[in-house]
Amino acid sequence: MKINAYLSFNGQCEEAFKFYEKVLNGKIEYMARFADMPEGAQMVGSEHLIIHAHMTVGENELMGADAPPSYFEKAQGMHVSLHVDSAAEADRIFAALSDGGNVTMPIGETSWATRFAMLVDRFGTPWIINNAKPM
Repeated sequence: MKINAYLSFNGQCEEAFKFYEKVLNGKIEYMARFADMPEGAQMVGSEHLIIHAHMTVGENELMGADAPPSYFEKAQGMHVSLHVDSAAEADRIFAALSDGGNVTMPIGETSWATRFAMLVDRFGTPWIINNAKPM
């Protein structure tokens, strides 16, 4: 079994995934619009929206889609958690993801991490960035 985050967007899925691909050094493996799928024909006015996006980051996967306007709900009660190998990588990712977003906990040292931060990016995705201290 694998557990992966599936993000919901309000019309910005393509822009967000292209941004995440750069910031996270990922690779978009697949991206399709509602117009590309038989099921999408029923979503009049949403043909240009992304019905499914799939990106790999190392051995991890991140997926998402645009919710048709009447179905969109803002992310609540969750974060996508990034565990990085260095303080420099944490700082780099924090700077990129927080640009235009809302920082809920500035990046800094904690009792468990050399770098830890929480934010909601400009696309509405909540993130945690963590570079753990050695145990």
